[in-house]
Amino acid sequence: MNAAFVLEQACTTGRSVGRLAAGLLLGFLLLAATLMPDRAFAHAALIKTDPADGAVLAQAPGRFSLTFSEPVSPLVLTLVKPDGTPVALTSFRLSDQTVEIDNPQTLGSGTHVLSWRVISADGHPVGGSLLFSMGAPSAPPALSEVVDWQLRSAIWVGKVFLYIGLFLGVGGAFTSAWLARGGQAGRRFVIAAIPCGLVAASLSLGLQGLDALGAPLSHLAQPVIWRTGLGTSFGWTVLIALMALGLGLLSLVGPRATAKPFALAGLAGVGAALAASGHASAAEPQWLTRPMVFLHGVGIAFWAGALMPLCLALKGQSAEAAPFLRRFSWLILPVVAVLAAAGIVLAVIQVQTPTALVNTAYGRLLLIKLGLLVFLFTLAAVNRWKLTAPAEAGATEVQRRLSRSIGVEMLIVLVIFGVAAGWRFTPPPRALAIAAAQPASVHIHALKAMADLSVTPGHAGPVVVSMIIMTGDFGPLDAKEVTLVLSKPDSGIEPLKRAATKPGDGSWRVDNLVIPVPGKWTVRIDILVSDFEMVKIEAPIDIRP
Repeated sequence: MNAAFVLEQACTTGRSVGRLAAGLLLGFLLLAATLMPDRAFAHAALIKTDPADGAVLAQAPGRFSLTFSEPVSPLVLTLVKPDGTPVALTSFRLSDQTVEIDNPQTLGSGTHVLSWRVISADGHPVGGSLLFSMGAPSAPPALSEVVDWQLRSAIWVGKVFLYIGLFLGVGGAFTSAWLARGGQAGRRFVIAAIPCGLVAASLSLGLQGLDALGAPLSHLAQPVIWRTGLGTSFGWTVLIALMALGLGLLSLVGPRATAKPFALAGLAGVGAALAASGHASAAEPQWLTRPMVFLHGVGIAFWAGALMPLCLALKGQSAEAAPFLRRFSWLILPVVAVLAAAGIVLAVIQVQTPTALVNTAYGRLLLIKLGLLVFLFTLAAVNRWKLTAPAEAGATEVQRRLSRSIGVEMLIVLVIFGVAAGWRFTPPPRALAIAAAQPASVHIHALKAMADLSVTPGHAGPVVVSMIIMTGDFGPLDAKEVTLVLSKPDSGIEPLKRAATKPGDGSWRVDNLVIPVPGKWTVRIDILVSDFEMVKIEAPIDIRP
């Protein structure tokens, strides 16, 4: 066979592979862009229920409704009878942010519990329950929120190994192709890290399904678990991560001509996978947070992925060590700058206030991570400005010292992976603030009048109360005066009585009201229908701390 023909065929194949990898790279970037929704999401917060929590009903409702701060997907809906018998509620409809649930049961007297578990838009399950009574209250069924530590531990371990696969595996593959230029140092470690990520990504999908459904580890093999996990936003992260890990592995074991384009596409896949779901990527504004997560993930993969190959190259004092170190030291400064800038932007968006750093579990984990990063950056600066130049010049003892120092960097990075995996169980202060700002709402229905009442925000402190007043058959009610009365006798607080005003939008409003303590209050609305008729309607309402 003619040598020129073989060379031409190889070049043609290389160009085709390059175009394929470039297409994959562009696809990852477009996928990350299309995953940006039009609105920002936090953990879903329940803002209104029908019946209201604590309501005492004379007749059984034909349906229940739950209204959230954002659209949700129901996972598990259960009605628990007064005797503790659970009844699965499988017939429901979604209407914007409201879940309407059919009640198939004839309800006896006593206190019932409506338990719900939904998946919010950021991919995390959210659950809760409300109590209502038929006829007269009774002792509520015993319910307890039990933390499944086995499942949590498995999720945490899976997250850490997924980070190892993405950052050390795919990042290491990029290092091998672009910085080490095909060198063998650390290659076995990188090849071993990628299968760890493949297994962790696959198992994490099932673990996500278990967490979403509140099921134990023993149910992992059930198909519904995996379908549920795939249906969450984390399913996108897993699918993209598997593609990125596959591309990283192909760059290592495939033809040398394909190594660079596949490794580059794999590195982009790391950023796209992280931007597809999670607390940070679900924050507002989406046009900023998702690109920042993408850049942050790519920067971590570049830096962390280079550590082990560089450490082993310096330790072995191979001929490739000096040029490898030179390329890495030249590129790491702009990469760290982008990495730090993206991290700062995301931290500011997530934490919002300095006090949240110490008052929330998310903030405390961030402080631990920042402390580790300060140590890591200090060590990296010493390596860059003190040891790199002599090591590049071939100083044997300095190369060994630098190798040991990079090994310490590697250990710190692994600890940071463990800390970051803990964020899976801690909603950020941003999400907590959004939930806290949601109103407390109640629907009050009587024969002669009804009202939709909202207390904003729905926690103790200064609030604004708005009321829409109607007749008992949902018709318009032109009240002459409306007075709001809030009482909580068990706290020794005298009733709060305020006259409402009508600003012109059809609702009645009470401004400058302070609710002093949280808990279950009784809200009463006195409606002056005419000079001779006063209608009073009341219901309980929960005010959050």
